[in-house]
Amino acid sequence: MSDIKAVTQTHIITADCPSRPGTVDVVTRFLFKQGFYINEIHSFVDTDENHFFIRVEFRADTETEFNRESFCEQFEQRASEFEMQWQLASSPYKSKVVIMVSKHDHCLNDLLYRYRTGDLNIEIPAIISNHPDLEELAKWHGIPYYHLPITKETKPEQEAKVYQIIQDCGADLVILARYMQVLSSEMSKKLSGKAINIHHSLLPGFKGARPYFQAYDRGIKLVGATAHYVSDDLDEGPIISQCVETVDHSYYPQDLAAKGRDIECLTLSRAVRCHIEHRIFLHGNKTVVFAK
Repeated sequence: MSDIKAVTQTHIITADCPSRPGTVDVVTRFLFKQGFYINEIHSFVDTDENHFFIRVEFRADTETEFNRESFCEQFEQRASEFEMQWQLASSPYKSKVVIMVSKHDHCLNDLLYRYRTGDLNIEIPAIISNHPDLEELAKWHGIPYYHLPITKETKPEQEAKVYQIIQDCGADLVILARYMQVLSSEMSKKLSGKAINIHHSLLPGFKGARPYFQAYDRGIKLVGATAHYVSDDLDEGPIISQCVETVDHSYYPQDLAAKGRDIECLTLSRAVRCHIEHRIFLHGNKTVVFAK
């Protein structure tokens, strides 16, 4: 007889609705009456907007098979009384992720390491790039690599091919892991809430060529990175995660760049983890993030 104990299936409810008394009870009392055990719970009320958010991870207290259809039907009857919009996810939570990249490989390498070791519970059906440089890295991981060059004239055609790959893969998420191209307005709208971008956040801000050299010339003391959902406004989408670290006079441009790469990797992986674990609510131009 096997000594391996079966892993109990877990489930996640995420929901939001206008704030009113009883919103937490809608979820927790229902789960209690159904015989479920709550592993983790987060809730938040935006008092300015009078809007309520909740995320609950739960499991069955018995080995009874989970009847998803019955659960959803019964919960909807309760949730509809509160105008609650909700989603249910069940383990294993393995999101399909398409990664887009140009020549800088640090974020891609970090994501591939976390994917390979199981730190990020994802599948990567495709890597898309406008350059051929990182194809061998993709091949080493056994991941299809699509080299799709782009120019101003071919942008619509190239983006159509990119979007077709995303659809064919059934991707839940697109990660722009230092993809050094601005997505068109049409593409940004298609990927709304499903594409995460990463960029440096030097303080004060420096744009254009050689930002770390500009930062060095100004003697900056903070280096950071921002991960956000893609929007029609360049680098202005809803922020998911930000990290910052102090630097000093001893950091030359190459040191600042190295520090920046490390922070970008960490910030991006945190944002991806929050997304695939259903910890993010889009809330207008902002996000509500129930980080673990």
